[in-house]
Amino acid sequence: MKGMVFTEFLEMVEDKFSADMVDDIIDDSQPPSGGAYTAVGTYDHQELVGMVVALSQRSGLPVPALVHAFGTHLFGRFHALYPGFFNGIPTAIDFLYGIESVIHTEVRKLYPDAQLPSFDCERRPDGLDMVYASPRHFGDLAEGLIGGAISHFGDPVTLQRVNLPDGAIRFELRNKA
Repeated sequence: MKGMVFTEFLEMVEDKFSADMVDDIIDDSQPPSGGAYTAVGTYDHQELVGMVVALSQRSGLPVPALVHAFGTHLFGRFHALYPGFFNGIPTAIDFLYGIESVIHTEVRKLYPDAQLPSFDCERRPDGLDMVYASPRHFGDLAEGLIGGAISHFGDPVTLQRVNLPDGAIRFELRNKA
């Protein structure tokens, strides 16, 4: 997993909790990297899982809620750091439909070693279906990112999550009538 995800997670923890909490969760989880991350580095996703579990134990908040909140936070950071990806995109559905063909294509150019989840998207007359698959099983993160996009664009869209038998997740985005 790219280090940018780690640095943004720790930034969110500092903003929402405190710098002391960052130190505490690193101490609690004892990541092999020592908790020193660079945005362009690559790290085992289990380090992030360990820090989220430590944060859950210290904050009393459930792990899925923390990961979802991080996804929402991360969308906001992506918008701030990469505004070009948003130029000329009128809706959340248009933006999300281009995740694989636009966003992930550009990420792979910048970081050829990036191990990205896949999003198989299908437009529907009333919205969009997105099937998320990843060996890291960060569906709550994906859901937070998708929700962040919906909020950012201010679209009247509902989001439904369907866990599939193969471990993938279908996110159903529907335009409100």
